[in-house]
Amino acid sequence: MKDITLKIVGKQFFDGQEESQLEFVTDGKLYVRKGTLYMTYDESEISGMMGCKTTLRVSGDTVKMKRSGLPGYDAEMLFEKGKRFTGTYDTPYGPMGIEILTNYVKNDMDMEELRGEIDIKYAVSLDGLAEGTNRLTIAVS
Repeated sequence: MKDITLKIVGKQFFDGQEESQLEFVTDGKLYVRKGTLYMTYDESEISGMMGCKTTLRVSGDTVKMKRSGLPGYDAEMLFEKGKRFTGTYDTPYGPMGIEILTNYVKNDMDMEELRGEIDIKYAVSLDGLAEGTNRLTIAVS
C-alpha cells in the first residue's frame, strides 16, 4: 500500500455553462490487486462529507466509486463510457434515484509508478429533479 496525494476537481455544467467547481487536495492510500487499482481517501469539510471514506476502483477505463461512513451519505457509482448506471444516492434528506450516463473516461494512471490522472465526463440526473453534466478529474502523485 502506497501513501499518495490526490487532487480532486469536480465541475458541474448546466446548459453548457460551468456552474460550479469544487477542488481539494487530500492524502490517501493506493494499492493494486489483480491488475485493478484501488484508491481510498477520507472526505473533508470542503466536500461537505467529512467522516466519509471514498474508495475508487479503477480497471482499464472503468471507474467504480463507493462512499461510506456517515448515515445519509452512502453512494455507489459506476463510470464506464457509453454505459448507463442507475442506483440510489443517499442524502441527508432521504434516498434519491440517480442515473449516470458516462460520456468519457480516460485513465492515464501509470501502473508502475502508481501515479497519473483519471478524467471522467458524465451526465447525471437525480430523480429527474436536477440534471446536469459533470467532469471529475483525479490527479495522483
